[in-house]
Amino acid sequence: MDAALVRAARDGSQAAFARLVDRHQQALRSFLRRSHGHWVDADDVAQDAFVAAWTGLRRLKDDAGFRPWLFGIAHRKALSAARSGQRAARRGGQWVEARDLETSAGLAPEDRLALEKALSALPADQRAAVALCLGEGWSHAEAAETLGLPLGTVKSHVTRGRDRLLAELGACS
Repeated sequence: MDAALVRAARDGSQAAFARLVDRHQQALRSFLRRSHGHWVDADDVAQDAFVAAWTGLRRLKDDAGFRPWLFGIAHRKALSAARSGQRAARRGGQWVEARDLETSAGLAPEDRLALEKALSALPADQRAAVALCLGEGWSHAEAAETLGLPLGTVKSHVTRGRDRLLAELGACS
């Protein structure tokens, strides 16, 4: 279904692109929140990713691969935003970051805090791989394409990330 919408959007249909946005915005924001941790930044990065996708749609080689392409754009933008934020914080001497946790059904607030803390301890690429594969249910191949990493690296990131999360969360119980 994405392929037909991508072709229509590439031909200038804003309505088709709006449907792509509607189809993917919730999952994209959820991925960004899980992998990069900042509620407000996730919304901003998602918006930037959609703008970049709209303007760069002609560079998409596989129309059916819109989702991993979009998530890859968003991941790179989030990493860039994080680096920029760190530089700004160092210059200003401020290390204050407000975090709102995404409401997760069935998790108590203290469990959500523990999960957020455990996720934040993972390296960025590992956290992104865990968020896509375990949080979003993506295949390792889809995550590898999205993150621009070799398939074996993504598999290792997911395995090691899951093990670290289980160890960390098990120690909290």
